[in-house]
Amino acid sequence: MSIVGKKFPNLNVDAMNDMGDTFKINVLEKAKKENKKVLLFWYPKDFTYVCPTELHAFQEALADLEKRNVMVIGASCDTPEVHFAWLNTPKDDGGIEGVTYPILADSNRNLSRQLGILDITGERYDEETGDYIVEGDNVTYRATYLIDEEGTVFHEGVNHMPLGRNVAEFIRMIDAYAHVQKHGEVCPANWEEGKDAMKADRKSTASYLASK
Repeated sequence: MSIVGKKFPNLNVDAMNDMGDTFKINVLEKAKKENKKVLLFWYPKDFTYVCPTELHAFQEALADLEKRNVMVIGASCDTPEVHFAWLNTPKDDGGIEGVTYPILADSNRNLSRQLGILDITGERYDEETGDYIVEGDNVTYRATYLIDEEGTVFHEGVNHMPLGRNVAEFIRMIDAYAHVQKHGEVCPANWEEGKDAMKADRKSTASYLASK
């Protein structure tokens, strides 16, 4: 179920940074306390293939995001210790050495389960053992959440595992939302910073379409 327009879940989750510090992050409280937008992105697993390309891509865009008052947080279901090992693995060996933003370690899957982004294709009851068997990898899809300064989600998207994200599109979305916040206008298709936006009425839409 979509949480766009709703507050992000109010949960504390373990996190790791490049200095080897383990701490708790509550994304909702962090956005509100620091009065910043948050770009939270989930990836399936540490030490895989598409994932490091994404973590480095977000790192490369970090300065552009920070000047927009946006903090970046990565997340997966790996433990803090696995995150730290990957953070200390060189880039040319598939590692994420050089990544400086924090990474959530949702190893108990409390947050990812609440968000509904786990790769669980089914669950069955094993009559012999009396256990419930999860079918699927039980790791997250490539989910992305853009959260405003009040902790409200204004964008969410979920990619299947093989599909890497376009970081520039999230920057465009953040710019568009900031424009809405500042000017009260709406942003048409393919809008980018510096282009005309519209008033939310039929006349403005007609005028905009006629100019194309």
